[in-house]
Amino acid sequence: MEHLIIYAHPNPKSFNHAILTTVEERLSQLKKNCVTRDLYGLNFDPVLKNTDFIALQQGKLPLDIAKEQDYIKRAKTIIIIHPIWWFNAPAILKGYIDRVFSYGFAYAVKEGKLAGLLPDKRIFIFNTTGGSETTYNQAGFAQALKATIDTGTYGLCGMKVEQHLFFYEVPTVTKEKREAMLAQIRGMEF
Repeated sequence: MEHLIIYAHPNPKSFNHAILTTVEERLSQLKKNCVTRDLYGLNFDPVLKNTDFIALQQGKLPLDIAKEQDYIKRAKTIIIIHPIWWFNAPAILKGYIDRVFSYGFAYAVKEGKLAGLLPDKRIFIFNTTGGSETTYNQAGFAQALKATIDTGTYGLCGMKVEQHLFFYEVPTVTKEKREAMLAQIRGMEF
């Protein structure tokens, strides 16, 4: 497997789903192998439990975590698709990261410093927003999201964020603007 898509939106009629379909079609055109993990479709349990900590400390991964880590290990490129809700990722994706990007798998302390353990992974991130680009830039939200998502999450794990695209005002833009957003993806090299 070359490409892993991690998708987090519950509505199959959403623009996020249109992004997912467009990415899958583009990867097919590029003849890239791809696996999609639809977190809502999988009914992924995002709650990090005490039993998870105990199992991880004993070197026994819960099966759902082991399965997702295996997908990540086998991927060269990871594509993350999700909306921005309350200026953050949906809870299911946050919980996925909490549970799957665990200590010893995604990061560790080496010589007294945090070290990313997934430096061979490339990341592309596609986010939709309800707010405008002007609002996100003037208030510093886009910069803050890139700092926390790109640097504080994926960068901490050693991953290289190739591109992080925001598609602004999705609920209110015209069909033509949405089509232009999808056209941008159709022209990408993954």
